Amino acid sequence: TMSQVKAYLQITLDIPDESRPAVAKVYNDYRKPFLDTIEGAVSKNLLIRTEDVQVLHGFDSVEHAQNYLQSDMFKNDVFVGLQPLWKQDPDVRIYGL
Repeated sequence: TMSQVKAYLQITLDIPDESRPAVAKVYNDYRKPFLDTIEGAVSKNLLIRTEDVQVLHGFDSVEHAQNYLQSDMFKNDVFVGLQPLWKQDPDVRIYGL
């Protein structure tokens, strides 16, 4: 049975329009590995807004959300894939529910 979301990791990215398809590709490439291999991962959604792009990750605990930011997948794959695309450092927040 699917775990319940108890925490969100929200990453807000300042991405110019022309780079947004590339962001969607990084998101799609890592969505399944994230859900399959990251401890406590429950959901992952991409929110394309006029002013920015948000990636919303659902976890079963705040601790697992914090751990993901230290994971190899985040540091070596996702972060490296997105870094050339943003105009300033992303806003990273964790919310407990």
